[in-house]
Amino acid sequence: MTFQSYQEYFKAITTQELTIAPYDSEEYREYVKMNEVRQNRWLKKGIIQTECIDVILSISQPQDWILITEPWCGDAAQAVPFIIKLASYNSLIKVSIQLRDSDSEIEKYLTHGSKSIPILIVRTEDEELFHWGSRPRGAQLLVDELKNKQSDLDQIKEELQKWYNQDAGNAIQHELVDLLLAR
Repeated sequence: MTFQSYQEYFKAITTQELTIAPYDSEEYREYVKMNEVRQNRWLKKGIIQTECIDVILSISQPQDWILITEPWCGDAAQAVPFIIKLASYNSLIKVSIQLRDSDSEIEKYLTHGSKSIPILIVRTEDEELFHWGSRPRGAQLLVDELKNKQSDLDQIKEELQKWYNQDAGNAIQHELVDLLLAR
């Protein structure tokens, strides 16, 4: 699926043209509506750091960036726009999206045994360079800390959203660039 198709998938869910599970649930449609707003905000206002652009521009052989995600995922709404924006700087990068819950490679990329998303897999024609996900390290540390304090899910979501807003996509950019440079 292309990113454009993924955006159309969001619309089909929010307009109830698509009503397959779990999107037949009002609760899930609300998650998707909120995530669509967040994703679009970062697509419009997210700033890619100059040093990250330089690394992306230095890629000299074709790469496939495979994103495993779903519209209901809050972490994906924060990360996917920056992955898409980074990839857009180099025509050698082809991005494709796999929906986690239908015909994806998620079983190969479990996070502590779970199907956490988003997952980004970066490959050349010959090898897998790396995979990243499901959230930036700082965000994961915050979630772990809040879980250790036995915070409720609503508090975790609220604090995680504050973290993403304050970070403004910088952590994901730098983590991906660091992984690219390590190759």
